[in-house]
Amino acid sequence: MTEQRFTEYLKTTLGVLEIHADNIGITAIGFVTTLKYTTKGNLHTKQAAIQLTEYLAGNRTHFTLSLNPKGTEFQQQVWTQLLKIPFGQTCSYGSIAQKINNPKAVRAVGAANGRNPITIVVPCHRVIGSNGKLTGYAWGTEIKSALLTLEKNLQP
Repeated sequence: MTEQRFTEYLKTTLGVLEIHADNIGITAIGFVTTLKYTTKGNLHTKQAAIQLTEYLAGNRTHFTLSLNPKGTEFQQQVWTQLLKIPFGQTCSYGSIAQKINNPKAVRAVGAANGRNPITIVVPCHRVIGSNGKLTGYAWGTEIKSALLTLEKNLQP
């Protein structure tokens, strides 16, 4: 049986997000520059579009979506740890390596973070360098900075 795939687009102030899902949950969210107009969403993509809109409007601090990212066991460990970073807070790659009981894997954590297929919802933007500076972000440090600023401004 062929796995069904669904896609939906969300225009935001930061750019256009392409949301992918299967029958289990969200498989990928990322910024795109071109739209493929033959899209077919499902409940997962529609929920993601609603929740991302709420988040970007400053009305949501936690996502309640079914996720189904594809990756290695190590990547899955890192992505699971990313989901534990509280809204409005940051941590370092080294901190994540410690939390997955692999303190020497700082570079591997960085690589797994960079391959996170579900941007914003799996908050790789909350990971910064040990010196407190913004480090790379697949969609550019301007978007990373905007997301961190949005979250910082919503802190009580």
